Amino acid sequence: MKLTRTEAREKIMIILYQIDLYKKEHMEYNVEDVIKENLEIDNKYVHDIVYGVLDNQEKIDSIINKYMEKWTLDRLGKTDASILRLATYEMLYYDTPQLVVLNEAIELAKKYSDDKVVALINAVLDKIRDNEEINGE
Repeated sequence: MKLTRTEAREKIMIILYQIDLYKKEHMEYNVEDVIKENLEIDNKYVHDIVYGVLDNQEKIDSIINKYMEKWTLDRLGKTDASILRLATYEMLYYDTPQLVVLNEAIELAKKYSDDKVVALINAVLDKIRDNEEINGE
Protein backbone atom coordinates (compact mmCIF):
# COMPACT_ATOMS: atom_id res chain seq x y z
CA MET A 1 0.00 0.00 0.00
CA LYS A 2 1.56 3.24 -1.16
CA LEU A 3 1.16 6.41 0.91
CA THR A 4 -0.04 9.62 -0.67
CA ARG A 5 2.07 12.68 0.13
CA THR A 6 -0.75 13.94 2.35
CA GLU A 7 -0.75 10.68 4.33
CA ALA A 8 3.05 10.73 4.46
CA ARG A 9 3.08 14.27 5.89
CA GLU A 10 0.72 13.20 8.65
CA LYS A 11 3.03 10.27 9.45
CA ILE A 12 6.04 12.62 9.44
CA MET A 13 4.27 14.98 11.84
CA ILE A 14 3.54 12.06 14.20
CA ILE A 15 7.14 10.80 13.98
CA LEU A 16 8.56 14.27 14.70
CA TYR A 17 6.10 14.66 17.57
CA GLN A 18 7.20 11.34 19.09
CA ILE A 19 10.89 12.20 18.75
CA ASP A 20 10.25 15.59 20.37
CA LEU A 21 8.58 13.83 23.32
CA TYR A 22 11.47 11.38 23.67
CA LYS A 23 13.93 14.28 23.71
CA LYS A 24 11.90 16.22 26.27
CA GLU A 25 11.72 13.19 28.57
CA HIS A 26 15.43 12.39 27.98
CA MET A 27 14.46 8.96 26.69
CA GLU A 28 16.66 6.98 24.34
CA TYR A 29 15.25 6.35 20.89
CA ASN A 30 16.32 5.22 17.47
CA VAL A 31 14.99 7.30 14.57
CA GLU A 32 14.65 4.23 12.34
CA ASP A 33 12.61 2.44 15.00
CA VAL A 34 10.28 5.41 15.40
CA ILE A 35 9.80 5.56 11.63
CA LYS A 36 9.14 1.82 11.41
CA GLU A 37 6.57 2.02 14.24
CA ASN A 38 4.58 4.49 12.17
CA LEU A 39 4.97 3.09 8.64
CA GLU A 40 3.71 -0.18 7.24
CA ILE A 41 6.09 0.06 4.29
CA ASP A 42 9.36 1.88 3.73
CA ASN A 43 8.94 5.34 2.22
CA LYS A 44 11.88 7.42 0.90
CA TYR A 45 9.98 10.71 1.17
CA VAL A 46 9.23 10.10 4.87
CA HIS A 47 12.88 9.23 5.56
CA ASP A 48 14.13 12.26 3.62
CA ILE A 49 11.90 14.71 5.47
CA VAL A 50 12.31 13.22 8.97
CA TYR A 51 16.10 13.10 8.73
CA GLY A 52 16.16 16.48 6.99
CA VAL A 53 14.20 18.12 9.80
CA LEU A 54 16.32 16.46 12.48
CA ASP A 55 19.61 17.32 10.77
CA ASN A 56 18.58 20.96 10.27
CA GLN A 57 16.35 21.48 13.32
CA GLU A 58 18.40 24.23 14.93
CA LYS A 59 18.38 26.31 11.73
CA ILE A 60 14.70 25.54 11.07
CA ASP A 61 13.71 26.50 14.62
CA SER A 62 15.68 29.74 14.32
CA ILE A 63 13.89 30.65 11.08
CA ILE A 64 10.47 29.81 12.54
CA ASN A 65 11.15 31.84 15.70
CA LYS A 66 12.24 34.81 13.58
CA TYR A 67 8.71 35.08 12.16
CA MET A 68 6.67 34.35 15.29
CA GLU A 69 5.45 37.59 16.79
CA LYS A 70 5.33 37.61 20.60
CA TRP A 71 5.72 33.82 20.60
CA THR A 72 8.45 31.23 20.37
CA LEU A 73 8.31 27.73 18.99
CA ASP A 74 8.81 26.18 22.43
CA ARG A 75 5.55 27.77 23.61
CA LEU A 76 3.56 25.90 20.99
CA GLY A 77 2.27 22.37 21.41
CA LYS A 78 4.55 19.65 20.08
CA THR A 79 2.10 18.82 17.30
CA ASP A 80 2.04 22.44 16.14
CA ALA A 81 5.84 22.66 16.29
CA SER A 82 6.11 19.44 14.26
CA ILE A 83 3.80 20.85 11.57
CA LEU A 84 5.86 24.05 11.35
CA ARG A 85 9.16 22.18 11.21
CA LEU A 86 7.91 19.79 8.55
CA ALA A 87 6.54 22.58 6.36
CA THR A 88 9.54 24.86 6.84
CA TYR A 89 11.97 22.09 5.93
CA GLU A 90 9.94 21.09 2.91
CA MET A 91 9.71 24.69 1.68
CA LEU A 92 13.40 25.44 2.18
CA TYR A 93 15.06 22.17 1.22
CA TYR A 94 12.69 20.08 -0.87
CA ASP A 95 11.30 20.61 -4.37
CA THR A 96 7.61 20.58 -3.41
CA PRO A 97 5.73 23.65 -4.66
CA GLN A 98 5.35 26.22 -1.87
CA LEU A 99 1.59 26.47 -2.26
CA VAL A 100 1.25 22.70 -1.80
CA VAL A 101 3.41 22.81 1.35
CA LEU A 102 1.36 25.69 2.78
CA ASN A 103 -1.99 24.07 2.00
CA GLU A 104 -0.93 20.71 3.43
CA ALA A 105 0.41 22.31 6.62
CA ILE A 106 -2.82 24.26 7.10
CA GLU A 107 -4.89 21.10 6.59
CA LEU A 108 -2.81 19.26 9.21
CA ALA A 109 -3.18 22.21 11.57
CA LYS A 110 -6.95 22.28 11.05
CA LYS A 111 -7.08 18.59 11.96
CA TYR A 112 -4.77 18.74 15.00
CA SER A 113 -4.71 22.34 16.29
CA ASP A 114 -7.14 25.02 17.37
CA ASP A 115 -8.16 27.91 15.11
CA LYS A 116 -5.74 30.44 16.63
CA VAL A 117 -2.81 28.12 16.06
CA VAL A 118 -3.95 27.43 12.49
CA ALA A 119 -3.84 31.18 11.83
CA LEU A 120 -0.41 31.44 13.48
CA ILE A 121 1.00 28.56 11.41
CA ASN A 122 -0.42 30.11 8.25
CA ALA A 123 1.08 33.54 9.06
CA VAL A 124 4.52 32.15 9.95
CA LEU A 125 4.72 29.98 6.83
CA ASP A 126 3.60 32.91 4.65
CA LYS A 127 6.43 35.02 6.10
CA ILE A 128 8.97 32.26 5.57
CA ARG A 129 7.81 31.83 1.98
CA ASP A 130 8.03 35.58 1.35
CA ASN A 131 11.34 36.25 3.12
CA GLU A 132 13.58 33.19 3.03
CA GLU A 133 15.54 31.80 0.11
CA ILE A 134 13.52 28.82 -1.07
CA ASN A 135 15.16 25.91 -2.92
CA GLY A 136 17.90 28.10 -4.28
CA GLU A 137 15.45 30.68 -5.72
